[in-house]
Amino acid sequence: MDSVVLQAENLSRRYAVRSGLRTETLHAVREVSFSLKSGRTLAVVGESGCGKSTLARMVTMIEHPDAGALTIGDTNLMTATAAQRRTLRSQVQIVFQNPYGSLNPRQKIFAALEEPLRYRDDISASERRKRATEMLAQVGLRPEHGDRYPHMFSGGQRQRIAIARALMPEPQILVLDEPVSALDVSVQAQVLNLLADLRKQFSLAYLFISHDLSVVRHIADEVLVMYMGRVQEQADKHTLFDNPRHPYTRALLSATPNPDPAVREDKRRILLKGETPSPMAPPSGCTFHPRCPLAFARCSGESPVLLEQTQQGGQGQATEAVQAPQSTQSTQTPQGGQEQAPQAPQAPQTGTGMASHAVACHAVEESR
Repeated sequence: MDSVVLQAENLSRRYAVRSGLRTETLHAVREVSFSLKSGRTLAVVGESGCGKSTLARMVTMIEHPDAGALTIGDTNLMTATAAQRRTLRSQVQIVFQNPYGSLNPRQKIFAALEEPLRYRDDISASERRKRATEMLAQVGLRPEHGDRYPHMFSGGQRQRIAIARALMPEPQILVLDEPVSALDVSVQAQVLNLLADLRKQFSLAYLFISHDLSVVRHIADEVLVMYMGRVQEQADKHTLFDNPRHPYTRALLSATPNPDPAVREDKRRILLKGETPSPMAPPSGCTFHPRCPLAFARCSGESPVLLEQTQQGGQGQATEAVQAPQSTQSTQTPQGGQEQAPQAPQAPQTGTGMASHAVACHAVEESR
């Protein structure tokens, strides 16, 4: 059975931002909770500015949460000593988005790979070189590549090197912050397949940050959807893609291109009205309600909580449909749009198994 290697409970992160003579508070992450198991991938998705990268920086201990609890193994980072945090840093590594900026241009590849091991007294120089050579082979590169500089490689090769460097300390958790978004599509597939193989080989837990839902569908086991720092929906991959329940999740999925013409003809694009509010002045109640086609009076006055629903149904499926009160559901087409507001999807009626599906939406709660 997969063991939980990381547990986050109500993580929050705020920043003080100067605005003229005033100092305002930017709410980057609000009360985010999740768990991460070895050998599995949790994907965090959402549009730019929703708090995905801030969450990644807290997990990798680059930044400290303002509130909540973050536990790696048996150690709570909120109360950990400096020595405990140093020990845990080797257990959580990160691969950044830009393979061109994440490597030192003046450092040869062998030096970059060996650097995380230089502070360990139990590993000799020859052993460091041996491990670096083996790790290059693990990511599909040859030993002679270790004596070259980063500018001599393509973008896909540089990202392979960045992955190899992250794996050198033998971590349990790998945070992948948009690891393939700067790569060509053909190279993306190669890197994603490499990541999948490495996860199985080393029993790694992945926290995969992305805005590309087609990539998420390929690699993730579970998906967490964020909007303005809050979790809107969380479910296993099949549940979320086959039966999304939150209106924001449905809008995100409708914007994902599909190469299948038959699916494309049946697919209806959901166009959200308005712009994303400022995180320094978030709306009251549900932060999504100014743009939500299912919003009603309760949404603007009360913040929804993430409710976990476990129902009998198909594999990875929730069995209830999202339904707002009929008198409050919007039927207007947004300006310049082609489609009407999203309708509640029908739940599957057959299948076996239990599926967990958590949604933060008053419309979902009202339909239960």
